[in-house]
Amino acid sequence: MVSHQRLLVVATSVSHHPNDQLEALPTVDAIDARLGRPKRVALDHGDCSLTQLEGLPSRGLERYLATGRQAHYRSWKVWWAALTDPPAADASPKLKLASKLKTDEGQAFSRLRKCTVEPVMGIIKQTIGFRQFSLRGWKNVEGEWSLLCLALNLKRLHSLIGV
Repeated sequence: MVSHQRLLVVATSVSHHPNDQLEALPTVDAIDARLGRPKRVALDHGDCSLTQLEGLPSRGLERYLATGRQAHYRSWKVWWAALTDPPAADASPKLKLASKLKTDEGQAFSRLRKCTVEPVMGIIKQTIGFRQFSLRGWKNVEGEWSLLCLALNLKRLHSLIGV
């Protein structure tokens, strides 16, 4: 998890799952209580699952979770299409979320994810030069990833305080 305001990694987790459909909840739970709880989270399509849809609100989080992939180049008709009516009260959580993401607020907050998480991953890969884990074993990989995120946070704090 990355903080939108400062681009600092606030929680880490490692898994061997091929997608992130089960990863948001353990990562949210890993946020240290001294940092406080976020009020809302922006997640991409890879995180969309029924477990996440139900689990995030139970933890008091407002979710902005992409329910499908977006084309890179959408036609002008899509951009200028009128918003549809809000879904019915008994609609599925996925349908409600898709409707919420079409609002101006939903789109604005979801766009933040692209300029929050993606730069952090780019810095880890390009600036720090991390391409693969050097250690083997679950605990060792978790430790290596935590150390990498710590190095990123120290680099970021160095920039933030202007040293």
